[in-house]
Amino acid sequence: MSITSDEVNFLVYRYLQESGFSHSAFTFGMESHISQSNINGALVPPAALVSILQKGLQYVEAEISIIEDGTLFDCRPIESLSLIDAVMPDTVQSRQWAFNDKLEPKLQNNSTSSTAQSHATKNGEATANGDENGTHALNHHEELMEMDGEIQIPAGKATVLRGHESEVFICAWNPVCDLLASGSGDSTARIWNLNENSNSGSTQLVLRHCIREGGQDVPSNKDVTSLDWNSDGTLLATGSYDGFARIWTKDGNLSSTLGQHKGPIFALKWNKKGNSILSAGVDKTTIIWDAHTGEAKQQFPFHSAPALDVDWQNNTTFASCSTDMCIHVCRLGSERPLKTFQGHTNEVNAIKWDPSGTLLASCSDDMTLKIWSMKQDSCVHNLQAHNKEIYTIKWSPTGVGSNNPNANALLASASFDSTVRLWDVERGVCIHTLTRHQEPVYSVAFSPDGKFLASGSFDKCVHIWDTVSGALVNSYRGTGGIFEVCWNSLGDKVGASASDGSVCVVDLRK
Repeated sequence: MSITSDEVNFLVYRYLQESGFSHSAFTFGMESHISQSNINGALVPPAALVSILQKGLQYVEAEISIIEDGTLFDCRPIESLSLIDAVMPDTVQSRQWAFNDKLEPKLQNNSTSSTAQSHATKNGEATANGDENGTHALNHHEELMEMDGEIQIPAGKATVLRGHESEVFICAWNPVCDLLASGSGDSTARIWNLNENSNSGSTQLVLRHCIREGGQDVPSNKDVTSLDWNSDGTLLATGSYDGFARIWTKDGNLSSTLGQHKGPIFALKWNKKGNSILSAGVDKTTIIWDAHTGEAKQQFPFHSAPALDVDWQNNTTFASCSTDMCIHVCRLGSERPLKTFQGHTNEVNAIKWDPSGTLLASCSDDMTLKIWSMKQDSCVHNLQAHNKEIYTIKWSPTGVGSNNPNANALLASASFDSTVRLWDVERGVCIHTLTRHQEPVYSVAFSPDGKFLASGSFDKCVHIWDTVSGALVNSYRGTGGIFEVCWNSLGDKVGASASDGSVCVVDLRK
């Protein structure tokens, strides 16, 4: 993997342009002969320079956390570590968007000034070179204005929950009642009470993630990266960049701290029975924890690079994926993987078993989705249609959209190409391409009955789609880029967490 000086120049030019430094971008572009390079600007995603730096910092963080034999490197004399900690992976991009959001009104206010005219001219030149970012926000605003009033969700039907002091990366509804959990870069998780029989309105419980230093608890100052409720809604598990997983009661009390990972935790999941928690970390391992004692039952060291996602097939068997491009299926008590799936040509971002536990779906930076079966080594389907990285995938709970009630569930994929796709996995075909988003789509979630799909994008919009027709049925525009969307158990509310620190709850009842 190498990068040319032309490519570096173009990334810097694009960064200056996106950040509003129009004169600097113009001057730099002239001096570095951007117009003479053969780079297709349309293929370069927004915030590309920041994204590349983010990936680099993530690997530096991993290298600093782990030394060759896999043990934690405690004495950290590297002076630049404070910078790496300040610019944690997954937060740089959202801060860039927040900066752009603040900048946008200023640019609009100064639209008659020569600076803004110059900026518009440069944007025009850039658009001729295939860069359409300058028109995205305007087009999207016009598109929303033209939307049927029935589709646009009024502000009165949305509750905006404020309290987090940084990006909110994740959110998840309690499976039993209307408690919404959220996790943020402010080193807290929060539980918001949205039950209508609650006298306290949308109160928040603050779950502070602390570490012991000098005999006292101090804030970890690390992002909360993952959270998951157990199946009866009594306990919430959280994972953090501080390397600890934690179990909390639904009242917000810390029940136990799980500490065996060396470095950030990227994902964690309860099994259905509720007696085990599964986690994946930058230390290349996955761990099954005893949920009652907080002890590690088994650590699985099979990946050769950071483990990014995990998913249970049943109460003792799970799959894991990694930046090493491999997927392992492992079982509690087994010393080797039951199966290893290879075929992706870039890091595997997410994996999900279908509702029956017979098929495993995976998505990757190689722009493909793959469907795997324990019965064979090669993939059952290699689904190619997205033209940028696929960030996440979800299965529908039932065989919606099929005349056969026993049919396999639909699969939804969310991509940085700004589209969502719905797939009929049985036939291996894309049945709907959902194209209303204008920026990378980070999250998709099916309603409990499978009839609707919610999607959340960095264009600040939450869209609700009909899974049979592919039609857009509802749309809500929030105040920050959307990292995650989720449905409550009744299927009448959608929660969304955003880059500006807000959490919004959209009420879909008529």
